[in-house]
Formats: sequence, C-alpha cells, structure tokens
Amino acid sequence: MFFKPSEGHGLPHDPFRAIVAPRPIGWVSTRSKDGSINLAPYSFFNAIAGKPPMVMLSSEGIKDSITNIRDTGEFVINLATLALAEKMNETSRDHATDINEFEPAGLTAFPSTLVAPPRVAESPAALECRMTQMVALPDLSGDPGERLMAIGEVVGIHIDDAALSDGMFDMVKVGTLARCGYWDYQVTTNLFSMPKPDFTGSH
Repeated sequence: MFFKPSEGHGLPHDPFRAIVAPRPIGWVSTRSKDGSINLAPYSFFNAIAGKPPMVMLSSEGIKDSITNIRDTGEFVINLATLALAEKMNETSRDHATDINEFEPAGLTAFPSTLVAPPRVAESPAALECRMTQMVALPDLSGDPGERLMAIGEVVGIHIDDAALSDGMFDMVKVGTLARCGYWDYQVTTNLFSMPKPDFTGSH
C-alpha cells in the first residue's frame, strides 16, 4: 500500500510510530520557574551528537515539560527500564501543573549535581542537560502548530555501578525500554556486535 499522511491511511491505527521504531524514551524531569517538579515520558527523543553529547526532545503540544525547559533551560533524562515500566507509565498521566509526578508514581526525586531538576533515584542512569536551542517545527505550509523541539547538551551523566559489565553500560542487565508503535514497548534482551569493516580503534 501507499498513502499520503495528509489524506489518511485507511488502517485501524496509524502505522507511522510503528515504522519509526524502536525509539529511546525521553523520561524527562524538569523544574518550573516557581519550583514545581514535573516528570513525564516522551516518545520523540534521541541522541543527536557525541562530542559533546547532545540530545533532543520533541513535544506535540505545549506541555509542562517543554514549558519548563524553555523557561529554565535545564532538564534531566532518566533511563526507563523494564523494572520501572509501570512507574514510568504512571508519570504519563495528565496531572495538573502543580502535581509532582514523582509522588503518585512512588518514585524518589534525588538532587542532581549540576542542574536544578531532580533525577529519578531508582533509574540506573540519568543525563543532566542544559538547553542549547528551542526549535519550532513548522510543517510544509509553514504552520508550527504546537510542536517544539528542545536541544540540550549533556553536562553530567549518572550511572549506577551495578549497570556496568566489563567497563561498559549493560543494556541487557538493566532492561532498557524502547517505545514502539501503538501502545507497544520493547525491552532489550540481547545484543550483537558488528564493527564497521574499516574500524581499527576502540569503542
């Protein structure tokens, strides 16, 4: 089949997110200008550079997380894992702005080292980030809708020592989650290595 997204697909559910998958989950903690804490998972998230490490987070709708990032310039990405899946999903509820999602989800807000928003203490890894750019995402007609993308530089990285195996972060051990299409998720259960054919260095 072929379809134009602007004209509809005729399927029971939109296949786009299932095709562009799996995707890392941007489980982002922020703090508002008045000090309120927010924690929410984002489906459109990824790493975009390595030196320095940089990530992007895209929001469809002007929600609390993207507003707080725009206002304060700081956020934390917490790794979502199988053990934390239900708690991560709980933080996706549409709470009022003044509700701290850490509390109803039964999570611990632990102080970050370099930024104001706390990190999820139960998560085996967290990225402390400072925003470098906030970008509107207009469509082909020029309409940005309510789509905003925050780009941030990772200024600090927390890793639970138990998540390391032979000096490498062990995605299988921690059960890293990914977002797929529909209501589907994927957990990392096995990996295989395939270096570039002309690779001569180290990891």
